[in-house]
Amino acid sequence: MIAPLAERMRPRTLDDYVGQEHLVGPGAVLRKAIESGRVPSFILWGPPGTGKTTLAQIIAHTLERPFFALSAINSGVKDVRDTIEKARKQQFFDRPSPILFIDEIHRFSKSQQDSLLGAVERGIVTLIGATTENPSFEVIPALLSRCQVYVLEHLNRDQLVLLVDRALARDEVLRKLPVEVREYDALLRFSGGDARKLYNVLELVCQQAAEGGAPLVITNELVTRVVQEQTAFYDKGGEQHYDIASAFIKSIRGSDPNAAVYWLARMIEGGEDVKFIARRLVISAAEDIGLANPNALLMATTAAQAVQFVGLPEARIILSEAAIYLASSPKSNSAYVAINEAQKAVRDHGPAPVPLHLRNASTRLMKQLDYGKDYRYSHDYEGHFAEQEYLPKGLEGSTFYRPADNAHERRLAEYLRRLWKDKYGTRDA
Repeated sequence: MIAPLAERMRPRTLDDYVGQEHLVGPGAVLRKAIESGRVPSFILWGPPGTGKTTLAQIIAHTLERPFFALSAINSGVKDVRDTIEKARKQQFFDRPSPILFIDEIHRFSKSQQDSLLGAVERGIVTLIGATTENPSFEVIPALLSRCQVYVLEHLNRDQLVLLVDRALARDEVLRKLPVEVREYDALLRFSGGDARKLYNVLELVCQQAAEGGAPLVITNELVTRVVQEQTAFYDKGGEQHYDIASAFIKSIRGSDPNAAVYWLARMIEGGEDVKFIARRLVISAAEDIGLANPNALLMATTAAQAVQFVGLPEARIILSEAAIYLASSPKSNSAYVAINEAQKAVRDHGPAPVPLHLRNASTRLMKQLDYGKDYRYSHDYEGHFAEQEYLPKGLEGSTFYRPADNAHERRLAEYLRRLWKDKYGTRDA
């Protein structure tokens, strides 16, 4: 049985590897480590189809080291320990450690990740982990501190075109077919920067030539028609992953709970990671609902914790409740706008000095330099408020937070107006 095109075209050397020039191009950090033969344990973080597994295999082949591979989806603590024991038996006094590659390491539980620590610490294995999720959130600190993290990027247009042309010219099957590429756009669009998906689409389209025998001209119209007829309705690693997640968030922002639940169902049916969905809800609660309903962030955060505790299939109910609650809440992006404008002020004005009266006078010298002088302690005044300037020189009176027009923020606006009068330009309630 012939292997899929993506496997047949998997590069075997760094010279054939396409993309990630910032890591493996001439003089790049990872390439220099490979060429020196001293590769540390590291984690490759990047989208699907950007060459994480391929790069691990190339490193092992280049360095002529034993290579062990595990998938976090179907491996437990026992599998990890058995593999480490095999690696230990292959160690020799004067030889570098074997490479242990773990795909989707973010799916490992804490106990599974803990089981790697000793082997990595003692150099029994050189760990290469691959993840599509932020390692800061998904990898335990003890393991993360023992690994470098390298970020992989989507392949660009020129790199994807190169892969198409190379496959048609070199692959043992495709090079025998009468295929001409007239238009690349649809091939690249459906790939979403994912080399594996690009090869899958190309192979799918080229089957037309293999079955018909007649010359095949690849056009955008042909690719679109073939893909829409034959590919799955959701690919959690491809373009629709981002499109459906976008539709989900925009439905919440647009206050349509029916649409929000529909797109939620699409993600769940497509096998999306519930933690990914929960994180989107937390972001939406802060960005789109914000101070119009501060409880929304509490709801989303609680839901994010609950889905990890419960897991599927029941987690879908928790996500549904949170999505409906957020979609049905009043909306405000005032906090989002405020931090954007405040960051812009920092960039535009630079690191303005803290006013003397706001500085912490923790030593005698600081007191002599007037640190903290004339600061008015709010709780010593009526209403727990004392009017004074809190922004640095040059930014006095700047307005970053503007209460939006909703019940909760109208109350905030009225409170600020009583304190500050017109200083912050709060709108009328």
